Amino acid sequence: MESSNTQDLDGNILVTRQLKKYYPIRRGFNPFGGGGNRFVKAVDDVSITVPRGKTVAILGESGCGKTTLARAITLLNPPTAGEIIFDGQNITNGKVDYKKIYREMQMVFQDPDSSLDPRLKVRQSVAEPCKGLLGRDQAHINSLVMSSLTAVGLSSEQAERIPSHLSGGQKQRVAIARAIAPQPKLVILDEPTSALDASVQAQILNLLLDLQKNFKLTYVIITHNISVAEYLSDLLVVMYAGNVVEYGPSGSVIAKPRHPYTITLIASAPIPNPWKRNLLNTEIKGEVPSAINPPSGCKFHPRCPYAEKICSDQAPDLREIAPGQFVSCHFAEKTA
Repeated sequence: MESSNTQDLDGNILVTRQLKKYYPIRRGFNPFGGGGNRFVKAVDDVSITVPRGKTVAILGESGCGKTTLARAITLLNPPTAGEIIFDGQNITNGKVDYKKIYREMQMVFQDPDSSLDPRLKVRQSVAEPCKGLLGRDQAHINSLVMSSLTAVGLSSEQAERIPSHLSGGQKQRVAIARAIAPQPKLVILDEPTSALDASVQAQILNLLLDLQKNFKLTYVIITHNISVAEYLSDLLVVMYAGNVVEYGPSGSVIAKPRHPYTITLIASAPIPNPWKRNLLNTEIKGEVPSAINPPSGCKFHPRCPYAEKICSDQAPDLREIAPGQFVSCHFAEKTA
């Protein structure tokens, strides 16, 4: 899965190469140590590819680096090192046309309550990115706004409301309308259904599928919900402690996970039949490692039932163990 030259750009709208996002620890947060060269390694050497017109889900528990990766890709928190190739252009080389990037790459944030201005009407919120990025006349912007609101199932009457007069599902529809209004190629969605009721979640997921088909969108979805990843995504990226530990077609990874962390993560997902659950057999021992001082070698080895000495001595490469399925584990064959 490691990127090389231009071969991996064919058919891919987004490629990241050895992407890192480190946050320096200031002395005020570390009063008993030197701390000058210590970092929180939120994203550590991540390489992924996103094919055009497809959906890639980035899956993992809280604190694994999913949202940090998304914010690094969108340059909201620029990466510490590595490359981001978006639509054939390296956007980490310092010569960036931000207007062009954000016309073609948009993000839907996890909490619409915090991402929508409470003082603006819905139509004004959706119009904002169009005004800043497209430079079109007001009539054209109004047309884009109303067509986007119609596409997400909101009426002209709701366009005149402020966010506090909307339900949670309606607010998320506004956030999605705002993202698609500039007519982007790539939309990154950070936990798009986590704050919604179960019945509303299903509506939003179906809406996203319809929008992808109608507007020819590519999605990157950040989620901890395996059911959401399975329903929406074509490819699945599993992250642990800032690293990619498994990557491949969603159906293959979910049906036959090979990394011990992925196996446990999928087994822990709630299913309707309690007699089929096997949490006691798949429980992960220990706790998530420190992002400041992670374990040597494989970061999962202190919690892994298959771990041997090589796991603490040497970080495993991300290697292909089935067609299109990559795993970062020395003993992936044992988990088959």
